[in-house]
Amino acid sequence: MSVLVVGMSHKSAPVDLLERVSLDTDAGVKLSHRVLENDYVSESVVISTCNRVEIYVEAERFHGAVDEVSRLLAEHAGLGRDELVRNVYVHYDEAAVAHLFGVASGMDSMILGESQILGQVRDALQQAQAESTVGSALNALFQQALRIGKRGHAETGIDRLAPSIVTAGFEAAGDIVADAETRFLVAGAGTMSSLAVRTLIERGVDPQRIWVANRTFQRAFELVAAFGVSAVRWESLDVELAGADVLITCTGATGVVFDTERVERATQGRSLTVIDLALPRDVAPQVRDLPGVTVVDLDVLKRQAANAELADDVRQVQDIVEDEVRSFLAAKTASKVTPTVVALRSMATDVVSAEAERLEARLGAAVDDAARKEIRQALRRVAEKLIHAPTVRVKQLVDGPEGLTYADALADLFALDPGAVSAVTTVGGETT
Repeated sequence: MSVLVVGMSHKSAPVDLLERVSLDTDAGVKLSHRVLENDYVSESVVISTCNRVEIYVEAERFHGAVDEVSRLLAEHAGLGRDELVRNVYVHYDEAAVAHLFGVASGMDSMILGESQILGQVRDALQQAQAESTVGSALNALFQQALRIGKRGHAETGIDRLAPSIVTAGFEAAGDIVADAETRFLVAGAGTMSSLAVRTLIERGVDPQRIWVANRTFQRAFELVAAFGVSAVRWESLDVELAGADVLITCTGATGVVFDTERVERATQGRSLTVIDLALPRDVAPQVRDLPGVTVVDLDVLKRQAANAELADDVRQVQDIVEDEVRSFLAAKTASKVTPTVVALRSMATDVVSAEAERLEARLGAAVDDAARKEIRQALRRVAEKLIHAPTVRVKQLVDGPEGLTYADALADLFALDPGAVSAVTTVGGETT
């Protein structure tokens, strides 16, 4: 069994295509369960963010799994095979491990080093745990990825680049918090909107100058309780937009929320800064052509990110990722080899016991207890010496490409019972 990831991100596809592929929570859960219907897949985790959709699976066969996962992703987005192939990426085994570790550390983000992805990876794992689509293999992989992400931020200055997409959006929009009279309208009350509100307040914006609108008023009111901002009814969105200087939107809607006519009617020639962090986009692309309206969306952030220079901190995080990939794969290989070594030693113990009992039965009263003990110790020493070289050799090869091959050969040469090998890692039918 090996890990496989099929995905699409800002690096492989344009934003308009990512909009079609994007998954809300319910769609992600449904897709994760459908993936598990494949005979070659035993575990699945889906990551869906504002600039990526990735499906991780524990797969028995590469081709059978990748074909089915790709088909389901294409079916969800309404993509043809050719369009999917042009924009999707596939990583398997070691490459898949390295990719996830890079994602969790912010090295594959649109804004290099952004920390928000760490929470999104954690949310994906927790969702998979709640839905029972993840098992021991992907759970261990994702837990390690989360530790790597934390390590990168703790040991380097990577946070200086951009702690989140929200921060990057604010910076791209200019000094939007300089004027004490600026009024902010936040559309949506989910995780991204909550982060936007918190970031504004941390930058010195008076909570009384922040209004939050959400289709479910209770969700908006939760931000009132948390941050002291104001909540407005979704039905009053046009009125509030007419009085806002900055619109920050991330509603999670499946279509455009702010079309050209709506924004034009609200601005009437006055200036408005729009920060659209939604995927699919909340703001129609033509809005950027309206006089006095400045739009910062994922397309803008993607272009800016392409011009960013790699800092020393980025290289340090990349080194951490590479080191952790080697350690994870070595531990994974060792866990597969260990059952063979344990089974070999168990077989040797059984042979010693059987021969000792046979010999003692033949000798009968001719030997005393001291002699019996000496015979058993001699037989154990002989067995230990015979299996010492093979067991040492298999452990030496754990880090190399021939480790598993040698373990398989060891099991075959010594005629180890496959059931005895699998029993080492299985307790009560559960893999340990």
